[in-house]
Amino acid sequence: MSGKLDLTDRDSVHRFIGRNTKLLAPPLVPEIVLHLAAESLPIWQKTEDELGEMNVPPPYWAFAWAGGQAIARYLLDNPEICRGQAVLDVGTGSGIAAIAAAKAGAKKVVASDVDALALASCGLNAEANAVSIKITAADVLDAPPGGENVVIIADLFYERALAERVLGYISNAKAKGSTVLIGDPQRGYFPKGLFARLAEYQVPVTRELEDAEIKRTAVWRA
Repeated sequence: MSGKLDLTDRDSVHRFIGRNTKLLAPPLVPEIVLHLAAESLPIWQKTEDELGEMNVPPPYWAFAWAGGQAIARYLLDNPEICRGQAVLDVGTGSGIAAIAAAKAGAKKVVASDVDALALASCGLNAEANAVSIKITAADVLDAPPGGENVVIIADLFYERALAERVLGYISNAKAKGSTVLIGDPQRGYFPKGLFARLAEYQVPVTRELEDAEIKRTAVWRA
């Protein structure tokens, strides 16, 4: 064995997540626990060492980003949004928003991500919170929206090309009748003046990854 992580081996992936994270509650959402990295550099380095040749994305799934925390807080505080509804969480990462939707009473929650480690983490996090979530590796941004009642998008406006794809998907999802909720601290490619602000939070984040220890973050409706 080369010591490299085998993404097709479920047990190996779960061990990698377990070795490099701890079950922690995000500051804004203490009702939820997630497998999170206590520090950013070690898991970034581990991912590069073991998976760099496979072009696996950085371990975004190992952190509770501001947009995800904000939208999770909003859904838990307003459970009527998801109660009895079909919900899709696009680019789920750790699964924090999907877990919040399930806790709020959604009848079905699908969490999508193109990162296999993110999906494995999301599955473990769902188990840790005793909720049922379906995970999918499909790139939903390339497919027609499925007509879910609620679509959740958090922290996806950090790259231009991705932001353009997300905006196209939001437009199509709205045309299908979905309620689209966005959690975002207005990152670099967040569209100004396009969405309606529903709530705002001061979200504690890690200074290693962000430009401040507290990120002013809003939940928006498309």
